[in-house]
Amino acid sequence: MSQPAGARSGRPSQSFFRPGRGRTDAGRPFRHGSETEFPDGEKIFAARGGQAPAGGGCNFGRRKRHDAGSGGFTRGSALEEVFRDRTLGPYAALLFPPEGFRSGRTLGSLQLLWYSEIDPDATVEIVNTLKKRAAAGEPVFLPLYSEEEIRRDPAKRGTSLVFFKGRPGAPFALCCAGGGFAYVGAMHDSFPHALELSKRGFNAFAIIYRPDARRAMEDLARALSVIFSRAKELRVDTRGYSLWGGSAGARMAAWAGTYGTAPFGGPQLPRPAAVIMQYTGLSGDVDGRTPPTYANVGDEDAIADWRVMRLRIESIRALGIPAVLRVYRGLRHGFGLGRGTAAEGWIDEAAAFWEQQRKTARS
Repeated sequence: MSQPAGARSGRPSQSFFRPGRGRTDAGRPFRHGSETEFPDGEKIFAARGGQAPAGGGCNFGRRKRHDAGSGGFTRGSALEEVFRDRTLGPYAALLFPPEGFRSGRTLGSLQLLWYSEIDPDATVEIVNTLKKRAAAGEPVFLPLYSEEEIRRDPAKRGTSLVFFKGRPGAPFALCCAGGGFAYVGAMHDSFPHALELSKRGFNAFAIIYRPDARRAMEDLARALSVIFSRAKELRVDTRGYSLWGGSAGARMAAWAGTYGTAPFGGPQLPRPAAVIMQYTGLSGDVDGRTPPTYANVGDEDAIADWRVMRLRIESIRALGIPAVLRVYRGLRHGFGLGRGTAAEGWIDEAAAFWEQQRKTARS
């Protein structure tokens, strides 16, 4: 397939960060039924509340019981209570997008622009988990830049990694939330994923980046550098890591997966074993360096057409690289973990896909 300008040199082109990059393809007509099967065997899973595919044998076990009430905050807790929390300190405000991109005054009523299926119990659990771990003195918030770097560029203040630790010595996943490069929707689009992965034994990080495509990639490159440089201290295995992302965050994961970190100002680091992408209309930036990819999207997504995602997956497969696409009936943009929907449980399948790629790379 044709490569984007600059891909052969290993560097993205000057137009790389232009909004709306990637082809839009109307694709084949969608057949409404209990499930639709692509010629290559991929399936669109049935109605809301249906059964997602089994996740396979993830070596890190089942997740712990979902408990939204422990830790102090509840659905009725006002966001202002979180912002004033002394344990979370200045990082509390970074957990949520600024006004204009969110609505609702309480944890239970929180809604984010462009997102659907927001789980209030997950929101409560995340805030309580972070507070509990911060109170215990665990490394939770990891700044990306030094005070000197922030002094020279104040926009870098607040950029950070939020660490959801798993089993000591386990591999890590880095999760990138979307938000259209206008804000970072971490509370729905990366924190829940990182928390669930940590419950399965993986170490997981969620990045708070500057909401601009080019700067976001610089922050992602720095984030990976921080994890690699502090791996022994944080007790994470850097071999066979994965990059996860939703919407704009999926573009970040895909770009870093194909181009690496050096073009974005970071050191040259090993490529991820797998990229996990959700609901993004990116069909280009695929070549022989693109990692194995797992992707999913809803068939009612008005922002990221499932047929564009299919085009990307087909392009990856054409190069002999493993790739999987799941399309879920009745889901709109930004469904996150998709609890209570046809997509529920997809994270187990994605984690199993990652594990398989790690095994393949080691063999």
